[in-house]
Amino acid sequence: MSARQTALVVAPGRGTYGKSELGSIARLHGARFAGLIANFDAQRGERSQPTVTELDGADRFSVATHMRGDVAAPLIYAATALDYLSIDRERFDVVAVAGNSMGWYSALALGGAVSIEDGFRISNAMGLNSQTHGPGGQILLQVVDEDWRPVPGLRDALFALVADIAARPGHALALSIDLAGMLVLAGNEEGLAALLAEVPPTPGRDPLRLAGHGPFHTPLMFGSSDKAKAELPPSLFGAPDVPMVDGRGHIWRRFSSDPQRMWDYTFGHQILAPYDFARSVQVAVMEFAPDVIILPGPGDTLGGAIAQSLIGIEWQGLSGKQDFMARQGTDPILLSMGRPEQRTLVTG
Repeated sequence: MSARQTALVVAPGRGTYGKSELGSIARLHGARFAGLIANFDAQRGERSQPTVTELDGADRFSVATHMRGDVAAPLIYAATALDYLSIDRERFDVVAVAGNSMGWYSALALGGAVSIEDGFRISNAMGLNSQTHGPGGQILLQVVDEDWRPVPGLRDALFALVADIAARPGHALALSIDLAGMLVLAGNEEGLAALLAEVPPTPGRDPLRLAGHGPFHTPLMFGSSDKAKAELPPSLFGAPDVPMVDGRGHIWRRFSSDPQRMWDYTFGHQILAPYDFARSVQVAVMEFAPDVIILPGPGDTLGGAIAQSLIGIEWQGLSGKQDFMARQGTDPILLSMGRPEQRTLVTG
């Protein structure tokens, strides 16, 4: 038997369970992981919430229902965690995990810092808590060209504009998530309106207001942080089995991680300060040099941000989209479990 490939696993965040993913939890995992799904359903039932089984089994996808934080978070967590448990460990040695935004809660469970069941408890609670914040939201802007190369000067210009708007009375605006080729900016309504009115031309797409999203990863989320710390105790946390790379690029290792500090980061800094997803991926590949990156479901929309993060440091000679696509065609470095043809490579 050939040697196992080493793998970095990256957990997706909000916006990844969509119309195409409806029914996927039951279809892909219902038979094998019926016990875990029943646990998730029971946790939802204790809060008098619709169960994962009911939501995943709905007749049709509803934006008003399925994109809401208290529904999206548990569905995304369940799909991600069960996909992770489906990885063929005779083929892959998982050497590190990371996540994007709420994907950090999934990463905690994938890395073994919390149990799979408690990971659901955290994600489900945070789906509710994420709706506790000051007024505002998020806007997505692209900062790379068609070949996923940075547009010269655009990132700096945007950060200068954000700083200028944030200094105005009554305006709040800040970086929320750095996705390498895209920036998510968050703030109150005054800050977002000023940004949309004054933003310079951006490539690829117009600035996009993310429906149903609050001003995540900014101080406006103080209510969410306070509720999380009151509801979710440090006793849920332990040392990870697998190294975890957080939204600062900090690595949590098995024998050098303080669970109390991990709890404080998770429900403090991680909620109230920018999440540098690009840096987390870049640190992970430079530190652990994985053979492949595995992206669990739901969906595969995070694949572009992962690729752009690799291009940003010219990982293994990747300097643009064409390089990445050519590599994917011959010797894939990114395996997205949301794509059937790549899923079979991961699950066996």
